[in-house]
Amino acid sequence: RYQIHTGLQHSIIRPTQPNCLPLDNVTLPQKLKEVGYSTHMVGKWHLGFYRRECMPTQRGFDTFFGSLLGSGDYYTHFKCDSPGICGYDLYENDNAAWDHDNGIYSTQMYTQKVQQILASHNPRKPVFLYIAYQAVHSPLQAPGKYFEHYRSINNINRRRYAAMLACLDEAINNVTLALKKYGYYENSIIIYSSDRGGRPMAGGSNWPLRGSKGTYWEGGIRAVGFVHSPLLKNKGSVCKELVHITDWFPTLITLAEGQIDEDIQLDGYDIWETISEGRRSPRVDILHNIDPIYTKAKNGSWAAGYGIWNTAIQSAIRVNHWKLLTGNPGYSDWVPPQAFSNAGPNRWHNERVSWSAGKTVWLFNITADPYERVDLSARYPDVVKQLLRRLSQFNKTAVPVRYPPKDPRSNPKLNGGVWGPWFKEDEKKKKSDKSKGANKQKKNKNKNKKKAN
Repeated sequence: RYQIHTGLQHSIIRPTQPNCLPLDNVTLPQKLKEVGYSTHMVGKWHLGFYRRECMPTQRGFDTFFGSLLGSGDYYTHFKCDSPGICGYDLYENDNAAWDHDNGIYSTQMYTQKVQQILASHNPRKPVFLYIAYQAVHSPLQAPGKYFEHYRSINNINRRRYAAMLACLDEAINNVTLALKKYGYYENSIIIYSSDRGGRPMAGGSNWPLRGSKGTYWEGGIRAVGFVHSPLLKNKGSVCKELVHITDWFPTLITLAEGQIDEDIQLDGYDIWETISEGRRSPRVDILHNIDPIYTKAKNGSWAAGYGIWNTAIQSAIRVNHWKLLTGNPGYSDWVPPQAFSNAGPNRWHNERVSWSAGKTVWLFNITADPYERVDLSARYPDVVKQLLRRLSQFNKTAVPVRYPPKDPRSNPKLNGGVWGPWFKEDEKKKKSDKSKGANKQKKNKNKNKKKAN
């Protein structure tokens, strides 16, 4: 499902927020369990954990080994959300994995775990393995030996990033060797995908694409990936069709001969034939997102959106070759790799964008211009209107944003030094019962006051 259909269309789930992927959203591992799959997750969860029901083991995974937050130290598995709010974040199923706290770099530790799972499972029985490596994400850390090949890279962040990636490549190789060694490989489908663009200020590079992580420019949202499997019909081909992350759910459930309930409104499509046989994608559009909470564009208005859409709102949509952005699309420079000096990307080498004041709508032909250099919004107002109407249609189906304030009870100090579920359902009940009682008392007091008056 698109973010607008889960309520998670604004930002990310923060460690201290009482928020998680809504419990009525059925997950991919839940559907695969229905058809006899063992399901295992290794790595980064980041879908919320404030109550037990949000944990990976309650959302379809038989086992879970990894972290609950979005980032942390690769060796100590420790994370501070703000000064004094710090905790340990490594889990085995539902408990802190203190016994694994022996300073192993997370990429290697997760790979070892995957090898153990494959060694102990029967390869004749179906297995779904979701590995969400922490790399490559800040903080930029890697074991010393991986730096050897990258001494020639001046920029320290870029050098660290390269070392982390070398270690990740090795990990993927080791997982593939384990699939072969234990007899899974011939009947496996391996999907390898990035989740977003890089941060040029933290070693990443999206060149020649525009923008960075956290923006709706192609540098922030266009991710690379590959599918590797003996079951593919066309091997070694490049797929340039529209494919979105929501497509994995129906694609993999259909491949596993599972059932997709007709009443769940999916935004994804089964794209297996597109990938395996090179057919056209069933997808004609992608709603990148509509974020009604993000900082509004000062000059945005209904007038600028032809009365169809308020262009102050941050959004982006792709329909066939066209891509439309509205609102405040975020950091929009192009940062070439040669711009990486010791001090980080050098401003002199950045192509700064000086917008004519007040711009809140952009239109690009992404097929012809994936670098988003030629804005066509003034030349094709009819296309702009058509895409704004499509945005408006999508927006009518949006659910309210879930972005609750911090909950002080989330502090790991109150939970044995560990980030973990803190919200107790019965507490909530007691509170509401108490407040009902208090309200009654208040009402009676007010009645008495009125009488006295």
